[in-house]
Amino acid sequence: MAFFGLFNKKRENTPEQERQEREELNAGLEKTKSGLFSKLARAVAGRTTVDADVLDDLEEVLITSDVGVETTVKIIEGIEARVARDKYMNASELQNILRDEIAALMEEAEGADEAFGLEVREGVPYVVMVVGVNGAGKTTTIGKLAAQLTKAGKKVFIGAADTFRAAAIDQLAVWAERSGATMIRQEMGSDPASVAFDTLKSAVANKADVVLIDTAGRLHNKIGLMNELTKIRNVMAKVIPDAPHEVMLVLDGSTGQNAFEQAKQFTQATKVTSLAITKLDGTAKGGVVIGISDRFRIPVRYIGIGEGIDHLRRFDRREFVNALFGE
Repeated sequence: MAFFGLFNKKRENTPEQERQEREELNAGLEKTKSGLFSKLARAVAGRTTVDADVLDDLEEVLITSDVGVETTVKIIEGIEARVARDKYMNASELQNILRDEIAALMEEAEGADEAFGLEVREGVPYVVMVVGVNGAGKTTTIGKLAAQLTKAGKKVFIGAADTFRAAAIDQLAVWAERSGATMIRQEMGSDPASVAFDTLKSAVANKADVVLIDTAGRLHNKIGLMNELTKIRNVMAKVIPDAPHEVMLVLDGSTGQNAFEQAKQFTQATKVTSLAITKLDGTAKGGVVIGISDRFRIPVRYIGIGEGIDHLRRFDRREFVNALFGE
């Protein structure tokens, strides 16, 4: 079984816990939901059929909701096909149609998950290299993930390979202590690849289950980023031949279209195999989850919907769409 299924599969919750989780997700997406539907309501106000004018207005709604142009075009084309098939479609049905098209796109993107995720082998730590720009919530995401994994009974090692910021190392140290994970660090300015190498060596020697490697969040230039990440990957592979098993890109959902550009830069610099999209509770730009998932065909593993440890939530496309459309 692959790492994220083995170590982070969904808990068997009581009905009360499920209700509470739904409420938290709904609350976390409230700004996105209210923004989308207020725009949608204005787009169809007074309309009785889904015609070209309605579709033009809907296209504007989606683009201004940070879904992205390419994904918006796909959604509009899907709706146009349904309008052509069902000649007398009422404008009041548009919300349900939109929901169906978004769910279908996200199902296609989630299918990309099958291309990734190596099998976990007994006695071999599963290595996750975490990338993303400074300020995206990368260090906090690592800390919350470490806390969830240790709570599940896993031995977790954290490598502080973002050696260019003392604050990043200190913040990771706080999270490691709080979560019960073991942190490997060197002095500020040390070679990041050396930190990653030491972390994996120690993790293997101590029979760790999971290794989370933090990396510098600088987009100084694409070539420099690529070289740095490639060096870290190559050094880790000397300890565990197929490491890293996951490269998780952390994106700040509140940055909207900037998150697309960050995803583009990092996917060109290294092979990104999963996404975590943070800070969705404080923004109306949650549509970015739909667009990034569709455009890059990389599975979203986690979304951040609040400050608490449990507010780093394993992403479930059905729950996400349901919350977005008020179910």
